[in-house]
Amino acid sequence: NKSLFCSKIYNSISLKPFIMSIRKLLTAGTIGGILFFLFGWVVYDILLKDYFFKHSGAAGHLERIDIEMTTVFLGSLLQGYIYAYVFTKANVESLKAGLITGGILGFLMISAFDCMMYGTTLILSKHSLVADILASTSIAIVVGAIIGWVLYKIKK
Repeated sequence: NKSLFCSKIYNSISLKPFIMSIRKLLTAGTIGGILFFLFGWVVYDILLKDYFFKHSGAAGHLERIDIEMTTVFLGSLLQGYIYAYVFTKANVESLKAGLITGGILGFLMISAFDCMMYGTTLILSKHSLVADILASTSIAIVVGAIIGWVLYKIKK
């Protein structure tokens, strides 16, 4: 009986897990992105701005006069979605697991990027390379912990 077979297949397919997964990803990713933006602003534009100005690479200080905040926010949002995607796939659903995974992911991502930038451009000095890795990893640890906590709360 073809209709009985089709009925069983139709009833066994559920979109609920998919929709829940998308909801978790969008919620945690958006919160993470907003936090990456805010913490990035505090750390880089307020706390470390003078340090990076004094320790720029051989190319000198290259900051835009009019920073494209929309693009910066979009980049932060995408970073939040990357973390939320990795955390969801790795079943990171606690503050502690988010802290650890966020720290490792952040350290590896920024270290890879900064090493390539240092090796191919004159934007970074050795001092700013190390400072950027430390600052970005610190932000990733805090935001990762919060994303892990958010995923835990959504799970409940």
